[in-house]
Amino acid sequence: MSHFWTLMNDEFGADYAATLARDHVLGALDGRTVLEALEQGEPPREVWEALCDDMDVPSARRLGHHTRVARGAQGGQLG
Repeated sequence: MSHFWTLMNDEFGADYAATLARDHVLGALDGRTVLEALEQGEPPREVWEALCDDMDVPSARRLGHHTRVARGAQGGQLG
C-alpha cells in the first residue's frame, strides 16, 4: 500500500492525489472511487492501473518517477 501512495503522490502531487482518491469515480472499478475500491479489497495494482488508464498517465510513468534499473540490466549503470 505504501508504494501505491508513493506512486499517487509522485504522479499527481499529495493534495490532488488525496482528492482523486476520495472523489474521482472510475467506471473500471464499477463506479467506485479509489478509496472505496481499496477499502473493499481491490488489489492496489489494479486500482492504480485503472486510475492511470482513466487519467491518461503514460505507461513510462506508471512505475513511478524514481524507478531504478537493476544493475547489469540494459540501460543500467554498472559499478
